Amino acid sequence: MSAALTDQENAASATETSPLYGWRFIRRELPDGMIAWEQVPLTYEDVLHPEEGDQVTHSSLHQRRWHYLREVFERQVAHDPTAVVLDDMRIEWDVPDLKPHGPDLMVICGVKERKDWSTFRVAEEGVRPALIVEITSPETRGHDVITKVDHYEMAGVPLYVIVDAVERRGQPGVRLIGYRLTSQGYQALAPDDQGRLWLAPVRVWLGVRDGDIICYDEAGNPLGNHLALAQALQEEERARLAAEARVRELEAALRRMQQGK
Repeated sequence: MSAALTDQENAASATETSPLYGWRFIRRELPDGMIAWEQVPLTYEDVLHPEEGDQVTHSSLHQRRWHYLREVFERQVAHDPTAVVLDDMRIEWDVPDLKPHGPDLMVICGVKERKDWSTFRVAEEGVRPALIVEITSPETRGHDVITKVDHYEMAGVPLYVIVDAVERRGQPGVRLIGYRLTSQGYQALAPDDQGRLWLAPVRVWLGVRDGDIICYDEAGNPLGNHLALAQALQEEERARLAAEARVRELEAALRRMQQGK
């Protein structure tokens, strides 16, 4: 309960416009009749309910996890011509008063025709995602772990999984949260004895190894280029530590200069 309250408090305080979230272009008509496009930063609410063309910023860590899962999911459904994996795409629901979202990843089965979607409209396509995966970012975590749980339940999404970026003892890590839709609503998806979640629409186990996500097939074999992902994360961590050390050096030099005055 305390963690949820913290997220809600963070969400409530993060309503102002911020370049941290991303931006969109707004069409303006000038007094002389000319048309200009103004780039404006997104709000916390804009990230939850995006418009077409919005540019949402992501960290390199977020992007690598996103690309890894997309690669694995696409490979797993490649045999099914009616299955698509859509990433960072706007989806318009067929539920009254439920505004569109922009999930990190959606796996949709039963699509009649593949299109160049900018918005996937559930009412027009006659099918909804079988699986949605969100990868949290510190600035917008409250959306994924609180608000979207309610919204995706309302939308009738059978399986919702959260790759929750966390930090333990100063080290970046990840935990997995899953929800399965039942007649009583969402219920927590139980992990196996190795802490993995079964993602039935793509027939993979999603687990955590060496502090990051990894997918396994039904026989327990790792899937995708997890080694490259792990190496990239290690390089990023080394770069972060080096940058922090450099900042400390500069701060120390500045203090010495001030003391010498």
